[in-house]
Amino acid sequence: MITSIISSAQTTSKNPFGLVYGGAITENISRKLNIHPVTYKLNGIDIAANVYTPAGYDPTKKYPAVVLAHPNGGVKEQTTGLYAQRLAESGYITITADAAYQGASGGKPRNVDKPANRIEDIHGMADFISQYPGVDLNRLGVLGICGGGGYTLKAAQGDKRFKAVATLSMFNSGEVRRNGFQNSQLTTIQDRLKQASDARAQEAAGAEVIYTGLVMPTDEEIAKIPTDLYREGFIYYYRTHAHPNSTFKYTLSSLLDLMTFDAATNMDLIIQPLLMIAGSKADTKYMTDEAFVKASNAKTKELFVIDGATHIETYWKPKYVNQAVTKLVNFFDQHLQ
Repeated sequence: MITSIISSAQTTSKNPFGLVYGGAITENISRKLNIHPVTYKLNGIDIAANVYTPAGYDPTKKYPAVVLAHPNGGVKEQTTGLYAQRLAESGYITITADAAYQGASGGKPRNVDKPANRIEDIHGMADFISQYPGVDLNRLGVLGICGGGGYTLKAAQGDKRFKAVATLSMFNSGEVRRNGFQNSQLTTIQDRLKQASDARAQEAAGAEVIYTGLVMPTDEEIAKIPTDLYREGFIYYYRTHAHPNSTFKYTLSSLLDLMTFDAATNMDLIIQPLLMIAGSKADTKYMTDEAFVKASNAKTKELFVIDGATHIETYWKPKYVNQAVTKLVNFFDQHLQ
């Protein structure tokens, strides 16, 4: 199984922009789709981002734009880069940035993974791209993938600059860190909160920062993982689409914030059009279902299910990516044009 997945996925390890997704842009050519690595400050932290501009981009004209938030452990060069490029091919200016404290962005200690930071990252991308030449602030959308999808829901609840809201394979980071994946750790919640509290106390005392998620499984160990999400996720992140800045490592003290967070609360605050996409075989689909039903005040809402797709397959597998992109372009065209 591992061999078949590795051989059929495309990795671009020598891409000049560091991109590791299939069909990634390799050079900027006049009048063609271009990629622009940029940096900007967010609350004093240097943020590393990529902006994609469509073919024939003219900074004197006005274009719709989409902000993209990456998955947990991911970076801008992986699946959000793929979707940012595909949306730019359809005429959108897009931006995807590495989360603060992660990837190529600044912030110490490294790999802090707090919901408030990830939500602020999305607001920060909106701040930056709204000032980018050619962007029409009145036609700004947002797309979050996996954990970035959960944080996108929270960001859009308050940030009405986003005129259309979409998620792909949404992952409710707080629910999973608290209850365990598929509610598998309900009996250890208080113990894990105590461990996170102790880790924060150790950091406050100036001692070593404690990290979790440091595992580096072998191919044989990966093959034995029972859940598609984690088995295919390890293959995606550590084998077929590996990037040196991508890691599942995060500070143990982050669990204080993660375990008390829930992406599906206050969904009634989303009044914008809402599109949520998930694979029919995704073992994470229950999180999309939980959030979708609570979006009672969305101007319009649609749950689009990609038949046969697992969670990770929506990141890279062409037949599923093509379906998601077609749906996203139709959605954003309808609500941002």
